Amino acid sequence: MNGLFSNAAARAAQRSAHASLADLTAAVGISGLAAAQENPGLMSVIDQHAAGVRDSLNADSRPLTAILLAAYSEGVRDAAFQHGWNAPEGPIDWTQNDWVLRRLLAVCSLARSLPAPR
Repeated sequence: MNGLFSNAAARAAQRSAHASLADLTAAVGISGLAAAQENPGLMSVIDQHAAGVRDSLNADSRPLTAILLAAYSEGVRDAAFQHGWNAPEGPIDWTQNDWVLRRLLAVCSLARSLPAPR
């Protein structure tokens, strides 16, 4: 494959991953991270989930990227839907112990540490 096209594909993948993470942040991250700021217990749980995400992605041996985080979050959602999970409608009640939402919130938290898209 020509370098011009492979670079274009890589940039398109980056844009798509950042857009996916932005959508996730709008749906889950904004309200969840605000709730976690108000609730140290929730923040602790999210930090534990973030460590789990990092472990799943082998982040000790390779850097986190938007593509890795977006793919991971899509995998979590796909598996959850296959097992009968439904995304909440309306505002999220962060006092509920919803593993999927907390895992996705951890992805949002990790995504905040990524460099801004170019």
